[in-house]
Order: sequence, then C-alpha cells, then structure tokens
Amino acid sequence: MGKEKRGKVWLAVSGLVKSSDGKWLVVKKRYGGLKGQWSLPAGFVDEGETADEAVIREVREETGINCEVKGLIGLRTGVIAEEISDNMLLFLLEPLTGGEIKHQENELYEAKYMEPEELLLEKDASILLHYLIKQNIPDCKPGNDQLNPGEQFHYTAYKIFF
Repeated sequence: MGKEKRGKVWLAVSGLVKSSDGKWLVVKKRYGGLKGQWSLPAGFVDEGETADEAVIREVREETGINCEVKGLIGLRTGVIAEEISDNMLLFLLEPLTGGEIKHQENELYEAKYMEPEELLLEKDASILLHYLIKQNIPDCKPGNDQLNPGEQFHYTAYKIFF
C-alpha cells in the first residue's frame, strides 16, 4: 500500500524479537529510508487487526519466525514534512520455536539474529536500534484482552497495554 492509500496518519508496528540467548532479530531492508541498514522487523497495521496482531504478522512475513507478544515497549512518533503523522508501536516478542529464518526476498537483503553489542559496532545499524540498545530496554507493558468496554462499541477485539 503506497503513501496515498495510507492517508496522512500512519500506524506502524515494530518487533524486538529476543532469542533465548539474548540475540536480537534484525533485518536489512531493500527500500525506504532504512535501505541497507539493520533495523527491527516492522510494517503497517492493516484494517481489521490489532497492533499486536500486526507485529506478529509482520515478523512472520519478513523473517518466517513465529512469535508471541510479551508486551509493549513504547511509541515512536513524528511528523514527516509537516504533514504526515508517522506513529510506530514497538513490541517485545519471543520466538515460539527456534525456527529457521526465511527472509522476504523482495523486501529484505537479509535477516538474522545478532548480539546487541555487535549491532552497536555496526555502522549500518539504524539510529533507533542504537538508541534501544543503549537504553537497556526497561520492562515492557503486558497486554490484557479480558476487559470489555461495553457492547455499545461493537469491538471484535479489544486489548490494553498498561
């Protein structure tokens, strides 16, 4: 979906997938502002899905790795060219199995697990990756889907991350 179809308010998701030995799943994109740089798997939320469902889908599409969401780490928000509201929710994920990485050839040059310390030394690692590593990620906010705000809203899915 191109910029014109997305409108002027974007909602994206990104997943920090940590392996059992502490490595981070990173991808090297073939397009966009992060072309040729290591970054976290990411993409846009589609109609009819929650943000946490979108991040699981995006990670699986880009890397072939099935994950579960452990919680919400935070929000990156900005305005592009004084016009487009660009918002991205960052989730912490855990791989469900060891699973072999099968990167999405048309979108990515490569996908692999790397040590955070190794990424810090990587000149092709995104600014956000460097920031996250240096922050020593705090505890994330787990999700809860047990609340019902009322039938009048007609939610088919409702989750909070506090």
